[in-house]
Amino acid sequence: MLPMEIEDRSMEIIENELQTPLAPDIKPIVKRVIHATADFSFADNMRFTPGIVDDIHRMLKSGATIVTDTNMALAGINKSALGRLGAKAVCFVADADVAAEAKERGVTRSFVSLERALKIEGPKLLVCGNAPTFLLSLLEITEISGMPADTAVIGVPVGFVNVVEAKEKLWASGIPCIVAMGRRGGSNVAAAIVNALMYGIEGVRS
Repeated sequence: MLPMEIEDRSMEIIENELQTPLAPDIKPIVKRVIHATADFSFADNMRFTPGIVDDIHRMLKSGATIVTDTNMALAGINKSALGRLGAKAVCFVADADVAAEAKERGVTRSFVSLERALKIEGPKLLVCGNAPTFLLSLLEITEISGMPADTAVIGVPVGFVNVVEAKEKLWASGIPCIVAMGRRGGSNVAAAIVNALMYGIEGVRS
């Protein structure tokens, strides 16, 4: 079987085994996460603020900048799809100047990365698949300065320390977001969500 045939067959299996009713706009996103993880629990633990899928589609079509918390999440985002949309994806956390500034100020690299991300002009999609400090830093910064317009968040870090708390705080904040509640998540999940959002725009996936 060709790769696309394997994917199509996998999606058929997921559709047949999926037990949780899902709204039409979020179903393709959840299915792609399940495809990336083979974990059907995401159908029950993913949360979407009202209108978030349409909002992110509009942002992506307007050439949004996607800022990830890790290079691993960045690597998983489909660059061809980005190119068709005129969007771009970046990760600041491993930059030498970010590390130096974080050390000098006594803050995390995630904090400095988010400060830089929030200053980017135009629509922004902030994507967290690994570091809950990314989400906590975002909440700390925006509590003081507010959330810039045309900014949305994908919050799906994985792990045991501060992960659940960070996701719950993000969800309670009212910030436009997609969140996988609980401990599950990861960079692959974050990338799968971004890719599903891009694939949901007509003409992006040939």
